Amino acid sequence: MCFLQMNRPTKLMLSLCCLLCAAPAQADIYAREDGEGTLHLTDAPVGDGYELLLESHAAGAPASAVRAVTRPAAAAAHQQRIARVAGRTGVEAGLLNAVIAVESAYNPKALSPKGAAGLMQLMPDTARRYGVTDRFDPDQNLLGGALYLRDLMARFDNQLELALAAYNAGEGAVERHGRRIPPFAETLRYVPKVLDHYRSLR
Repeated sequence: MCFLQMNRPTKLMLSLCCLLCAAPAQADIYAREDGEGTLHLTDAPVGDGYELLLESHAAGAPASAVRAVTRPAAAAAHQQRIARVAGRTGVEAGLLNAVIAVESAYNPKALSPKGAAGLMQLMPDTARRYGVTDRFDPDQNLLGGALYLRDLMARFDNQLELALAAYNAGEGAVERHGRRIPPFAETLRYVPKVLDHYRSLR
């Protein structure tokens, strides 16, 4: 089940979140707004109050056929800082965009149930490793995430799939599984999702 919470999203931001929240298998996306104005998105609604927000593509159609906006206006607000960090770290801007899109849908205040935060969803230990004192600061978060991604690329011999798997599941998990993508459902969805988005931006 895929689940996401957002406060006061724009329509374009919401559309991207729906696309990124969708699983590789065909899945519709449903939305429900609670009494506090928080919008809940899920592909497996439980209880009343959910409405169909995004209908999945027909069986057999490519994943790119999902009817949603993939370049939200929210992304534009971060392009200059992404370009600066790309120049500083050597990590391609397109790759940073792809990771950010999948990790947080360009929401600098995103917070996952596991405690990952900010644009690139840094965990507390990763943030400390790269000197990030405020994970919700987009400049700090982006630089820390880019440095981490650069180090993962170096550690795994520039094999992007493994670097992305390590970004999602941890480098230790990739090492423990023989330097292969760990057989975790989330990671097996995450890696191709980022790669697909990355290729669409090239």
